[in-house]
Amino acid sequence: MARRKKEEPQEIISAPIAEQAITDTLEMNYMPYAMSVIISRAIPEIDGLKPAHRKLLYTMYKMGLLGGKFTKSANVVGSTMKLNPHGDGAIYETLVRLTRGNETLLHPLIESQGNFGKAYSRDMAYAASRYTEVRLEPICEELFADINKNTVKFVDNYDGEIKEPSLLPAAYPSILVNPNQGIAVGMASNICSFNLSEVCEATIAYMKDPNVDILPIMPAPDFSLGASIIYDEAEMRRIYETGRGSFKMRAKYQYDKKNNCIEILEIPYSTTSEQIIGKIMELLKANKLREISDARDETDIDGFKIAIDLKRGVNPDDLMLKLYKLTSLEDSFGCNFNILIDSVPHVMGVKRIIDEWVKFRITCVRNGAKFDIEQKSKRLHLLMGLKKILLDIDKAISIIRHTEIDSEVVPNLMAGFGIDRLQAEYIAEIRLRNLNKEYILKNIDNIDKLTQEIAELNKLISSDRTVKAHIAKQLKNIAKKYGQDRRTQLIDVSSLEQYKEEEHVEDYACTIFFTCGQYIKKVPANSLRSTTSEHKLREDDEIILTAETTNKSELLFFSNQCNVYKLRTQDIPDGKVSQLGEYVPGILGLENDEKIVYTVVTKDYSGNMLYTFENGKMAKVELSNYRTKTNRKKLISAYSDKSPIVSILYLETDRDVVVITENNKIICLNTSLVPLKSTKSTQGVQVLRQTKSGIKPSRVTAADESEIDDVKRYNVRTIPAAAKALKGEDMQLSLL
Repeated sequence: MARRKKEEPQEIISAPIAEQAITDTLEMNYMPYAMSVIISRAIPEIDGLKPAHRKLLYTMYKMGLLGGKFTKSANVVGSTMKLNPHGDGAIYETLVRLTRGNETLLHPLIESQGNFGKAYSRDMAYAASRYTEVRLEPICEELFADINKNTVKFVDNYDGEIKEPSLLPAAYPSILVNPNQGIAVGMASNICSFNLSEVCEATIAYMKDPNVDILPIMPAPDFSLGASIIYDEAEMRRIYETGRGSFKMRAKYQYDKKNNCIEILEIPYSTTSEQIIGKIMELLKANKLREISDARDETDIDGFKIAIDLKRGVNPDDLMLKLYKLTSLEDSFGCNFNILIDSVPHVMGVKRIIDEWVKFRITCVRNGAKFDIEQKSKRLHLLMGLKKILLDIDKAISIIRHTEIDSEVVPNLMAGFGIDRLQAEYIAEIRLRNLNKEYILKNIDNIDKLTQEIAELNKLISSDRTVKAHIAKQLKNIAKKYGQDRRTQLIDVSSLEQYKEEEHVEDYACTIFFTCGQYIKKVPANSLRSTTSEHKLREDDEIILTAETTNKSELLFFSNQCNVYKLRTQDIPDGKVSQLGEYVPGILGLENDEKIVYTVVTKDYSGNMLYTFENGKMAKVELSNYRTKTNRKKLISAYSDKSPIVSILYLETDRDVVVITENNKIICLNTSLVPLKSTKSTQGVQVLRQTKSGIKPSRVTAADESEIDDVKRYNVRTIPAAAKALKGEDMQLSLL
């Protein structure tokens, strides 16, 4: 073989890179994607469906699954890919949510056989599509009613091979009947479900009077999982008017006295059984649910159930109030009624949604009626031609028989009877056996019926009033056929019993120990009295605070970064002297370089805080400034950061304090000289007179704890004051 010549390396010429503004790049590349997600994926339209739902349901409709037999879900998924090319996994997940077995929808659209998981469980997975079977629910007949009568516009699918409906001609406001959630780019939609009968009644009332108050007719949403809505009329009215807002839901339960357990039978639509049980077990481990011994999921073929075992003597109703507060057994549902109208997203209130649906439905009814008028008019036109040959059937037969050329049969009939080509074609196609008087008379009898039907259809579409009356009649029939009792009950917010934690906290005497190594332990008084053990401490650690208090007090931890952290005594687990205690930075979530420098234990936030800074200033603020209505864990700007902090003291009342400087000089003053400030972060007033040497205070202590025998000799009556040198007998203080 001849050797291949060595190819010469070719010079690669790179095209120049054109500069483009980042805003132009975003507009050209990101905006089309964003609009595609908004319009073609995430936001529902007025028929209550997203494109993925519509493509799936229409495929099943074309497969004959409305009233037909069950078929494998895999078969449906595969056929749907002709309209939706996003993959079998996404299609099947969409199908699962629409099934009766999944219990997501108030009125399921797909009848199912097999395991389709549950909406109330994130771990209860659905079976693979090859194992499950589906068909359309009977209510889908109302979604597809007259779809073959040009009621809605049909468009090409993604490859232009098949036509699909842009909307379904839903005969009831399905947009309000089933829940719908979607997250697009820069916007989202979250539509709750309402009771079908109430929606139909409200729509009928609105068509009669656009100013009608629909809240008494459909007072609140209704969910497939039941539970209860905490009903606040003012908030619900705001949601109905604006399409935005939230309401709270509560689980339903019953007490099993025989087994001493609470059975949760219905939960809010926005939570899951795993989330509820997980939170209960978390609180149980944190010793915040002493009333409970165990919680488990007992859901079986009979339905949903969470069992919570109680300890002896626990009141189940009081415990449920506590669980409502601490877990998602009481949860919020946030409403965002964002709907596409003519490919434009709109956030609408309930009444406007009904109005848009009525407009859409009027168009569907008119389009269907026009289609029927056109078809019936064509049929009537043919029968009118047939009527003309009734006078002389023999003449028609003779014309056909004596016409020598086939193409001249129609023209000869047209000429012989004065009919047009369509009528002549129809007559020419009649079979010989049907050219009898009985057949012709039977068909001619339909002329009056067709004429009457066309007149009724023309009357129907003559005005919006007649169309609305027709829609109202359909809605009444749908409500009667598919309506069901409300599943979600209403609890008036004014009669609601709220959990007041302070009333249920066990109060007992205890002692708080806080160490230099940032460990804390709460020892009940009975345990402290009976113990003979020494405190367990880390090496080189020591107790810097011992405070006798009760379980209903609060602890304030002041850090070196001007923050104060709050901790309720009840949140600290009971400990023993022989235990190391809880590590405070871990409990409070301190920063790496943050440290607690002072701790206050209080029951009523009485007294004042006294801050001393390196610049010689002293600030006094009320402890009540740190009280909060909510259980906030952290307060920033707890004291001034203009100068480094030297000392923090808690004062029950004004008292004498000693300020010691770096060069062992002191002043003694009564804190009443320091004015009380209303702002926590105040710098206070100058207490120590500044000198050229810039001597700073190094320590502040209560006068009776200063170990100076005659501390009054260092008293000052006004501030700022100059520090005084220690007397000989007090020089030992410098060694402290």
